[in-house]
Amino acid sequence: MSGVRTHWPWYAAGVGLLVFFWALTPVLTPFVIGAGLAYLGDPVVDRLQRLGLSRTLGVVLVFVVLALAGLVTLILLAPLLYQQTVALLQNIPEWLAWIQNTALPWLGVRLPEGVRLDAAGLKAIVAEHWMDAGRFARMAWAQASQSGALLAALLANLLLVPIVTFYLLRDWDELIAWIARMIPPRHLPRVTQLARETDEVMGSFIRGQLSVMLALAALYSVGLGIAGLKLALVIGLAAGLLSFVPYLGFAVGFVAAMVAMLAQEQALLPLVWVAIVFGIGQVVESWWLTPTLVGDRIGLHPVAVIFALMAGGQLFGFVGVLLALPGAAAIAVMLRHAKIEWLQSALYRQGMPTEASADRPTDEA
Repeated sequence: MSGVRTHWPWYAAGVGLLVFFWALTPVLTPFVIGAGLAYLGDPVVDRLQRLGLSRTLGVVLVFVVLALAGLVTLILLAPLLYQQTVALLQNIPEWLAWIQNTALPWLGVRLPEGVRLDAAGLKAIVAEHWMDAGRFARMAWAQASQSGALLAALLANLLLVPIVTFYLLRDWDELIAWIARMIPPRHLPRVTQLARETDEVMGSFIRGQLSVMLALAALYSVGLGIAGLKLALVIGLAAGLLSFVPYLGFAVGFVAAMVAMLAQEQALLPLVWVAIVFGIGQVVESWWLTPTLVGDRIGLHPVAVIFALMAGGQLFGFVGVLLALPGAAAIAVMLRHAKIEWLQSALYRQGMPTEASADRPTDEA
């Protein structure tokens, strides 16, 4: 207790710092993204330094290569995305007519008596709840009136990300050294070991998960294109990029592809091809991509990953979602060490037979 009384100002300062960052979560997004990108780019810059380049020149070279890769990707994908987006907008009237004339009457005959989902039934529902609809419209207008400020904030964040990434990546080694100097020397070996294991887990997981996301995006896009879906690229990219959350990419992509294919072809047979594409994607992901590229590197069950993402979002918003997986990896490493210490503790081993007594033969007949 004397240590707590002596060092309580430092404990209070730590708690105050956590509260300070929690209050600033709305403006931390570009800094967290920039730190994540700097973390991913640091091994490449370190390798360039070992080849004789200066730190700043290595960072500039990495930025130039990434910018060229992004530009080439944009040139290749932008026309296809534009064509599919235009096709989506052009087909909306046709899809609405199909929903009104075919889908709603089909559902209407299967609903309880008195509930109608045709045009006349929908008009009756709207007329009955017009006051609620009016309140919703006012709320939507209030949100839309703030869209200009939100758009400006989004653009500012997008411009900040490369700037923050550049400076953090250039000074990454100095930042890590400064953090190490701030750790009490008696705790430095243990903290260094935990940090090294967390770095290995997170580095392997992030690189492997990005590879899985890109592979699934390509597989879903090509497969849906072969199946004849006009929105194959849009839905395939969305399903692949959302696959970092277990089963979310599959669920969103499958439902969206089913709805889009049904509205496009207005037949049931093409839905079979969509199901086959996503079935193949799940088999390839479960049996080859994830075991090969990710494996057990984060040491967390998929349910634990989903919980970490939801908990991070609930506590800290979008910043919490970004920090969820690094935090989960650090917690997994600490729990692994805690398990080892617990199994070797006197409290756990109390009452257990010693090795000598365990090896001694019993006197039972």
